[in-house]
Order: sequence, then C-alpha cells, then structure tokens
Amino acid sequence: MSGLKRALDRLVRWLPAPGDARLIPAADLAAADLDLPPAGEALRRLLEALEREADLSAFGRLSTRRDLRRLLRLRRRLHETLRRAPESERQTLAAPIFITGLPRSGSTFLHRLLAQDPAQRVVRHFEALDPLAPSDGPDLRRVRTRAQLAFIERLAPELAGLHPLTSDTPQECTELFAASFRSLRFDTTYDIPSYRAWLDRAGSRDAYRFHRRVLGVLQARAATAPRWVLKSPDHVFSLDDLLAEYPDARLIFTHRDPLQVIPSVVRLTAALRGMFAEAIDVAALAREQLARWSEGGQRLARARATASASGTVLHLEYRDLVTDPLDAVRRIYAHFGLPLEPAARAAMAAFVAAHPDGDYRSHGHDLERYGLSAAEVARAFEDYLDAYAPEREHAAWRRRWGPDRRGVPQRRA
Repeated sequence: MSGLKRALDRLVRWLPAPGDARLIPAADLAAADLDLPPAGEALRRLLEALEREADLSAFGRLSTRRDLRRLLRLRRRLHETLRRAPESERQTLAAPIFITGLPRSGSTFLHRLLAQDPAQRVVRHFEALDPLAPSDGPDLRRVRTRAQLAFIERLAPELAGLHPLTSDTPQECTELFAASFRSLRFDTTYDIPSYRAWLDRAGSRDAYRFHRRVLGVLQARAATAPRWVLKSPDHVFSLDDLLAEYPDARLIFTHRDPLQVIPSVVRLTAALRGMFAEAIDVAALAREQLARWSEGGQRLARARATASASGTVLHLEYRDLVTDPLDAVRRIYAHFGLPLEPAARAAMAAFVAAHPDGDYRSHGHDLERYGLSAAEVARAFEDYLDAYAPEREHAAWRRRWGPDRRGVPQRRA
C-alpha cells in the first residue's frame, strides 16, 4: 500500500460503503432508467456486490461512489445529447475492427499501432471517460484526465510499467461499457464474483447497444466516416452479443503462451484492485484469474471451430507481433482487404521505432509466487492450446509438460 493511500484512508475512514444506494442522490440514480438502454437492474446488482463482497478501503468507498455518480451523470448528458442531435443515432459504423484474445497478449500494443493510420479511429482515454465535448467554452477533458492519471501514478506507481496510459492513449471498450453498468471493468477493479456471475448469465447485449450510441456521437463530429479500431480482451466472453450488434465486425484474435499470460494478468489485477480494497489475497486472485481465463480460452477454442473459416477473422501470435510488428500490420491489411497508404506505413514505422518494447517494462512473472504451477496452467488451457498453438510450439509444449514431467495428461486422437 502506498503512503498516499494510507493517508487517504485515514482521512475518509468514516465513509459508508458505496453499495448503499441512499448515498447516491435520487436525481443521479434516475439516470439508470434512461433508455440508453435502461441499466437499473445492472446498477442494482453492482451496488449489491460492492456492498457485500468488495471489501473496499475508506478511500475505495469514496472513489467508487464518485465514479458511480460520474457514470450516472454521463448517462443523463448522453441522453440529452441524443435528444438534441438525433443524427448521431443514424451513423453507419461500417465493418469495425475488434481486437480481442487472451489478456497481456499484445492487443494493447497492436491497438496503439493501428491507431497510427489516419484513416482509422480509436477511442482515446479522455474520450472513454467523457465522450461528450462541451458545446461551448474550453474543452478540459484532457486536462482532467491528465490530473487523474497523475494521481493514480502516485497511488499505484507500479501501474505505469504494467499498463502505461496517457490522456490520448487508445482505451478499451470496457471503459465505454461502464456507464451501461454491464462491464467487466468493474470485475477487474473489484472482487465482486456475484456481479460477474450475473453478467455472464444476463449477457452484454445492452452494453453493445450503449457502445454503438457512444460511437455514433463521436463519429457524428467527423467530416468523413472513419474505420473504427476497438479493443478489449473481455470481448471473448460476449462474442455473440458483439456480432449481434456489429454483424459485419472484423475480429483479430491475439494469442500468447498462457504460462506468460496468467502471472502477468494476476499482477495487473492485483495492482488495480489494491487501489480500492482493504487487502488482496494474491493466491485466491491467481486461482480466480486462472479459472476465468481458462474459460476465456475455451470460448476462443469454440470460436475457432465456428468462425475462423471466415475472412472476417484473423489470428495473430504474440511472438510474431513483437518480433516484426510491421509485418503483422501488413498481414492484417491484406487479410481484410484494406489499403495501407504510405503515410500510414511511415507513421507506424515511426511508432515502432519509438516504442520498440511496446512501452512495457520487463517484468519477471513467476507462477510459484502466486501459488500456481505450470502443470495447473497447462491443464486449464489444454483445449485452447489444442486449438491455437502452432504445431512447432504445441509439440514442444507436450514434450515439456507431458506426464513424464508434471503429470499433464496428453489428449489422445
């Protein structure tokens, strides 16, 4: 825990938990019922989980309540914007590109790389937090975002190396989903298993409907319709809902060795939850993330069986992406039949030269420190590896983690 977080906890320890809806003004709560679509049930489930399960610190209670009020007010402002400017609802969002796959598999670097093409549009971090530019007066959204990021860096210094952000960094769709209150952003930030289980059952179709409306507002300000490039690992849990809302979507699945993915995602999630929780049980968190992303891997394996024959799906290995990013870009554009203009190619080459490691510092990710073994991870991801591991790596994986080494069962033909 940082010294700043301890000081803030002492200052606000008297605050009650944010899950008590009485602590959010009725005028703000009413925004949950606006047809964007309505989000009353989702908000209720989230509040209940925060109250019963999240074990928030005093600072966590304060910041979470402020965040919920911000999201509710954003819903009201968005509703008013759509009422005043109905042309936003008529925007055609043609064939957007969605990047997804296992977390920590190079998707963030790829998202930022593709954003260098002037023909493409991403949602910047400051826009994800507040997509509505002021109708008059100065636009202070970047200023507010920079101040927030500076505060977070003091609160959790390790985040800068794990997931670096600026006000203009391309942001994930989960942040856009937040004001629908159907977002795994909350599950990443808080330990709220009942909310996650409810969202898995209820589905994310309303989140994608809300997502489309926000993109429509952003696109309505553009002189020409852009090609959207969007990203989140969490899309793997809602591919059917994504394709129901965006039936012409192009999908890029990024892949990486789960032995590298799991400890990396545990470390990132611990850093995020540590800002708001009283304490983190890292071993329990590791098993939670292993189970969750093993399920994600199984969903990806099923997706390969049903969707990979389509020209709208491309699979990209982490090793290929980081070894030769520009060749990965060439493959993407060729696969989807997109023009790669010289200006875009030059901008991407300059980005790679300036960010040779994707802006990520080197971290040692040791499974054992999280109470996991390589054998457990191998067993959990066996279906995923059978579906996606290149033959040369799959054979090496079997030799390394077969029953003669750590008891990983081999699949029989």
